[in-house]
Amino acid sequence: MKRIALYAGSFDPFTRGHADIVARGLDLFDEVIVAIGTNESKRNLFTAEERLEQISRFYAHEPRVRVVTYTGLTVSLAQELQVQALLRGVRSSTDMEYERTLADLNRHIADMETVLLPASQRFTHISSTVVRELLHYGGDVSAFLPEGFSLEVCSPHSTTTQA
Repeated sequence: MKRIALYAGSFDPFTRGHADIVARGLDLFDEVIVAIGTNESKRNLFTAEERLEQISRFYAHEPRVRVVTYTGLTVSLAQELQVQALLRGVRSSTDMEYERTLADLNRHIADMETVLLPASQRFTHISSTVVRELLHYGGDVSAFLPEGFSLEVCSPHSTTTQA
């Protein structure tokens, strides 16, 4: 039986920390599905479609990574895709408490296990929120993005849009 994990988040934008969790998840699972959650009440830098394009392009040569978008409960998507576990990264004790609560809830409502991976120490200071803020003020975010990752997206009205 193929072991599949679902790694869900907003990934706005996808960072080195996210890529590290995917890479480490691939050591544990046969496949990792990166699931981009859409929440209309959140103000995102990139649309779900743009994030899908960026992350899919980054993993184009890794057949064990699939990228999808979704709305609704993460655990519902996990059941629909028949994954064995949810994959989550934790950077701090605050993250740990929050993720533990979610893991308990997901186990209760759907009998879904959660695998929590502590963030690699070199990435604990990186968050999508910090990257968005730096981008807003014109800062260089290249040190926070995975090597080879591009924030460029194709637009139907122009050739390329640079964030």
